[in-house]
Amino acid sequence: MRIAVLGTGNMADALATHWVRAGHEVIVGGRDVRRAERLAARLSGGARPAGLRAAAESGAEVVLAALPFGAGAEVVRDLSTALEGKVLLDVSNPVGPGFRLLTGTGPSAARRLAAAAPGAHVVKAFNLCHEDVWRMRPPVFDGRPLAVPVCGDDGNALARVRELVRDVGCEPVAAGGLDRAGLLEATAALFIALWVGEGADAQAIAPPLSHAAGPGRR
Repeated sequence: MRIAVLGTGNMADALATHWVRAGHEVIVGGRDVRRAERLAARLSGGARPAGLRAAAESGAEVVLAALPFGAGAEVVRDLSTALEGKVLLDVSNPVGPGFRLLTGTGPSAARRLAAAAPGAHVVKAFNLCHEDVWRMRPPVFDGRPLAVPVCGDDGNALARVRELVRDVGCEPVAAGGLDRAGLLEATAALFIALWVGEGADAQAIAPPLSHAAGPGRR
C-alpha cells in the first residue's frame, strides 16, 4: 500500500515506522521539507520525503493526517482536490488546557476534516494512546494486543485502516460510522484527564465484558 504522511511529528514517526516495516511505501510530507527528509531517513525502508502537496499528490491510497487539531482542517482544505477518493486517516485529539474538548458542541475534528475535503473518505483511529504506545513492537499488554476503535462511513476505507491497525500489532474494533468520531475524541479527553490529571487507571472504570450487562448476564 502507498501511504502519504502529512506531518513530521511524533505520531507520524511512530505509526509510519510500523508501516515501513510491514512493507508499505511511505511518503513523508511536511511544511518543512528538511524535517520530512530527517524523518524519512529515520524510517529508512525506502521512505521518501516531500512537501505537503507533493505527498498528497503522490498517488497514495491512504493519507495519514498526523497534524495538530488547529492546523488539520486548514491543511486538508488546501489539499482537498488531491485528496479526492483517498482514505484520510485522522489521529488528532482536540484537547486543550484543563483537558477541555476544543470542539465543544460543534463538529468533531474528524467531521471538520471531512468538511474540508469532501471527496476524501475520513476514518478516525489511533487517537486513544500516547505516541510512545504506538512505538511498542507490538503494543501488547498482559498477553493481549491493544484494541483500536475505528470509525468511518466507507467500507473500503475501513478495510484499509483495519489492515494498518494490524500492521501496528493491534486489533481493530468496529466503532461505527464517522458520527461516532466525536465520542472517540471525548473519550480521549476523559482518559487523558484521568491518566495525566488524576493519576488514575482509566481501564479500571469499566467492568469486564462478562459483566457489561450486569453480573451473570450477557
